[in-house]
Amino acid sequence: MADLTLYKSETKATWCPGCGDFAVLRGVQTALATLEINPKDVVVVSGIGCSSNLPGFIKSYGFHGIHGRALPVASGVKLTNPDLKVMVTGGDGDGYGIGLGHFVHSMRRNLDINYIVMNNQIYGLTTGQASPTTEKTQRTKSTPKGVIEVPINPISLALVSGATFVARAFSGDADHLVKMVELGLKHKGFSLVDVLSPCVTYNKHNTYQWFRERVYKLEDNGHNPKNLDEAIKKSFEWDVKIPIGVFFETERPTYEEEEPGLKKGPIVSQTLGIDEELGKELLRELE
Repeated sequence: MADLTLYKSETKATWCPGCGDFAVLRGVQTALATLEINPKDVVVVSGIGCSSNLPGFIKSYGFHGIHGRALPVASGVKLTNPDLKVMVTGGDGDGYGIGLGHFVHSMRRNLDINYIVMNNQIYGLTTGQASPTTEKTQRTKSTPKGVIEVPINPISLALVSGATFVARAFSGDADHLVKMVELGLKHKGFSLVDVLSPCVTYNKHNTYQWFRERVYKLEDNGHNPKNLDEAIKKSFEWDVKIPIGVFFETERPTYEEEEPGLKKGPIVSQTLGIDEELGKELLRELE
């Protein structure tokens, strides 16, 4: 295991005391150190939100983008230099709201990107409005009489959209969280780790205690992560029992592996222009 301090930024995290995102930050740093991934080979991309401040708290390359657009930026980074380990960190509002379209298309393309979502079921940065994952009937600043919409189910959506690694973690179980991030980083293809990360300031319903009374580990209950049908069934468990762990994992060629423009290596190492052979081929197509 590499020295954990190699992955710590000089900038201190500014989240509210007790925020679940602290555990996620520590989990990412620990997973990178355990796998001994050099900070210079890591790019962390984020959008907007409390959780999206994470790139500033980790020592690596980072890009703090605009709301909901982290995955397109990460896609561009990965396609330009597939040798980089590209991670995306964000929240449920950022990724499952305005960024939902990018979420689906990134998964079906199977880009080799690791997406870690800190899901606190509320808009924390803007002080407590209902997010896409807020439970129905829950009262928030924007829904004083209760939410009337059905919440997004990110796990089931990921499973049917083509993600090749789908997992859930809980900020209240730091060791298990690290393991899920590690597995996501080791996976080749699009990996989602949806982290139940309580907002202690604005979400008084989905608290640490609420989750502790409900979460259980899939791996302790004989779940087969190769079985997509079973994973889909498990993805709909909520409220009484909430599964955490790896729902599904499979192998499929990544987008980068099948992209013709990358057959000669990363774009950053290719020379500009076209070679003689390609030039002749293009001319033949015009005959």
